[in-house]
Amino acid sequence: MPGDKSISHRAVMIGSISDGLTEIDNFTTGSDCQATLQAMVSLGVEITRSQGRLLVHGRGLRGLRTPPGPLDAGNSATMIRLLSGILAGQSFESIIYGDHYLNKRPMRRIIEPLRMMGADISGVDDEYPPLRIRGGDLRPIRYRTPVPSAQVKSAILLAGLYADGTTTVIEEVKSRDHTERMLQACGAWLQSCRSEAGFQISIRGNPALSGQRVVIPGDISSAAFFLVAALLVPDSEVVIEKVGLNPTRSGIIDVLREMGGDISVENTDEISGEPVADLVVRSSALKGTTINGEMIPRLIDEIPILAIAATQADGEVLIAGARELRKKEADRISVMVENLNRMGGKVRELPDGMVIDGVTPLSGALIDSAGDHRIAMAFAVAGLLARGETRISGWEWTRTSFPEFLKILNSLRSG
Repeated sequence: MPGDKSISHRAVMIGSISDGLTEIDNFTTGSDCQATLQAMVSLGVEITRSQGRLLVHGRGLRGLRTPPGPLDAGNSATMIRLLSGILAGQSFESIIYGDHYLNKRPMRRIIEPLRMMGADISGVDDEYPPLRIRGGDLRPIRYRTPVPSAQVKSAILLAGLYADGTTTVIEEVKSRDHTERMLQACGAWLQSCRSEAGFQISIRGNPALSGQRVVIPGDISSAAFFLVAALLVPDSEVVIEKVGLNPTRSGIIDVLREMGGDISVENTDEISGEPVADLVVRSSALKGTTINGEMIPRLIDEIPILAIAATQADGEVLIAGARELRKKEADRISVMVENLNRMGGKVRELPDGMVIDGVTPLSGALIDSAGDHRIAMAFAVAGLLARGETRISGWEWTRTSFPEFLKILNSLRSG
């Protein structure tokens, strides 16, 4: 699998504000992370390649320079939100914008806490990109996020690097923790615990960060499409090597196993502070289940492909508590429901999820991905199962995370 997208973003950003060299293996090829690379270069960071590795020559916590122009985040919400946290601590003004889809995604969730810390930050209607950020001296805060979000949490923690004192973020449900793991590896002081208030993460400002060697594991979100395809296509067996199994991200494996999926975890290891393993998956008869509560943040990006699996499960699959899906690259709830019903699925839309009845034969259809890479790839898997031809509009958006997807899928089919 390509390198984990979430970790790739963080490795470049944190490496850029560390002292010394950060060496990155298996950096993802998706255009989202390429946008982060270009942004850090625009901020004065030297980034080179050698023997397949990415070399980030860090400039230290306060070594970034005024960019020559606005920074283009492309389609990447991770980039714009995390980088805003770093820019909030700089002494210069920056502007970050995105494409048509990103410029419709909510940013108040980072604008408000960064303002509380002392940053001068604004957006269109105080909600949407482009964002204008003038950083400066920041103060620590104690902040409860309105929704569990690794992007919001990370923006605040990264800004907390520039604050005198200890910044604390509280979440009702723990979100993915790649930022915390990487900052600790680079020398930051962090503390996390579970209390009556929720999951609490604290960081001390003004650390001396040091560059590291980072080996990025395979992306579990990318692997999810092949996990489901192998479970649903008869007589399949697929081995996916060195996949990241961070417990805040591995919910899809737990759910698919609960549904009856034959998935083995082998050769477990830890690389650069992240757990990894090989996954062996074989065709299986699936059954219905309920997906909600604390499980949702652990598989929020995998719900589109889980919805495909649900159409082939014996019984009902209920997905609830996933209202955040309406604020992704597309409204993933409504787009998935509309397209699945177009293929003959039995799907009902809920305000915060969907109910899917199986086992349902699917028929080929014209699918509108709404510019969402994960929806496009999910329906490619659905197309393997459907009678007739499936056509997917907006396929070009898969380049944001997984340009090699179709090549790998075709290699498995021809095998």
